[in-house]
Amino acid sequence: MKRFATLLETLALTPSRNRKIEALAAYFRDTPDPDRGYALAVLTGTLSFTHVKPARLKEVVLAEVDPHLFALSYDYVGDLGETIALIWPHKGGTRELPSLSDLVELLNTTSKSELALLIAELLTSAQINERWALVKLATGGLRIGVSERLAKTALAEMSGTDLKDIEEIWHGIKMPYGNLFAWLDGTRPKPEIDHTARFHPLMLSNPIDEEKDFSNLDPADFVAEWKWDGIRVQLVLSDGPASLFSRTGEDIAPAFPDLVENVFGHGVLDGELLVGNDLEPAPFNALQQRLNRKSATEKLIREHPAFIRVYDMLFDGDEDIRALPWIDRRARLQDFFAGQTQTRLDLSQLLAFADWEQLGAIRRQGADENGHEGVMIKLKSAPYVPGRPKGNWFKWKRDPNLVDAVLMYAQRGHGKRSSFYSDFTFGAWKGNELVPIGKAYFGFTDAELKELDKWVRAHTIASFGPVREVEKTLVFEVAFDSAQASTRYKSGVALRFPRINRIRWDKPANQAADVSEVETLIPAT
Repeated sequence: MKRFATLLETLALTPSRNRKIEALAAYFRDTPDPDRGYALAVLTGTLSFTHVKPARLKEVVLAEVDPHLFALSYDYVGDLGETIALIWPHKGGTRELPSLSDLVELLNTTSKSELALLIAELLTSAQINERWALVKLATGGLRIGVSERLAKTALAEMSGTDLKDIEEIWHGIKMPYGNLFAWLDGTRPKPEIDHTARFHPLMLSNPIDEEKDFSNLDPADFVAEWKWDGIRVQLVLSDGPASLFSRTGEDIAPAFPDLVENVFGHGVLDGELLVGNDLEPAPFNALQQRLNRKSATEKLIREHPAFIRVYDMLFDGDEDIRALPWIDRRARLQDFFAGQTQTRLDLSQLLAFADWEQLGAIRRQGADENGHEGVMIKLKSAPYVPGRPKGNWFKWKRDPNLVDAVLMYAQRGHGKRSSFYSDFTFGAWKGNELVPIGKAYFGFTDAELKELDKWVRAHTIASFGPVREVEKTLVFEVAFDSAQASTRYKSGVALRFPRINRIRWDKPANQAADVSEVETLIPAT
């Protein structure tokens, strides 16, 4: 555990991406199995504990620490792991912490009734950095600047293996990843993965830079499709039941039985999950009612039937066609649909355009008349490459909606932002009352964050733990993709993907938007 705690501390204190990769590669190279495998699972967010949650850890600490003192400390520090590491009053336990793999076993097998005692004993035996690492391990909330892709990049660096080869098998292997490390160490061959039973990493797009990119791109080399307001999915079709994965590889088939039970064929398809009758997409808020559910009720299935708008093919039957150009994969996809009638799948439409100006006009019209998110622009010769390769796929999103809203509450951020008020709740007018319509925590520069933090501290009228209520005088120009009806907010409306577009230091709060203005942007159902 000492070595893992040191690794986490190093990663947290190291801003450099290359230094993080070096630290990870060294750890994976020098740490034995299965500890390094469990460390990899922690770093990539695939390890969790059923009974060890932040609330349980707080209970353990509050049994030994004054609640008011803990609240003040947590408010100041802003990170649960760091707070517990510093405030735990006992030290000098008689035993060293178990190895990482043994610790995982303990946390998984200890009964709920004995868990509090175990956690207390571990915290007492641990050094400060080990306590911090222990909390991070238990809760999964690392916030140390390490993504799944960075961890896989470190594996590639450690072994001299191509990152694409690691991506290829990633979702078909299980922790503690013994077969993965054996392959990377050169003691065993590459794990063989059945494509019909697993997720394949998706190819992603880059935002188009209208000023720079279009002048360097020949429209004749590209095709365009609508960008649909759904969620990205991968559908795996074989002789058995169909598999449905989210963009992160999560199995979401149980939540969409009406879809997976009514598709057929053999291959792996890439597309957008939507809901609506007769393959006509409903607004996103209709789809949202079916998301984040382990299962769907008959009523939801009846009212919001699911389907997929398909725009790419990765496997044609058992044949891997990802290396083929897009234009050839499209031909295979057209043949797939030509040979059968699907009631829950349809083929994405290609948009005819002669130049970028014409495509821009189509994009604007689609957004205005049909609520399209924008267009996707794809290189005809591009293979299907996992990740976000440059120059192959572009997304040209519609212009964002803008609304002037008033700052109401500010909350401390996490990680590097834990000492700043960086999460902002803002509202619009409903009569003479300000009511919340959304929350944003990006869109501003580091310099603007410091200004905002200073303003929040100087204009606080009430505090609730890490949250401050402020004077209702500061206006944000908020950019957002769309509005939707919401029961979460008193306003009855919420913004999708809001971000701070501009800080309106100059604008009086009474000139901010009215809720009725925002309601006009809710798509008709």
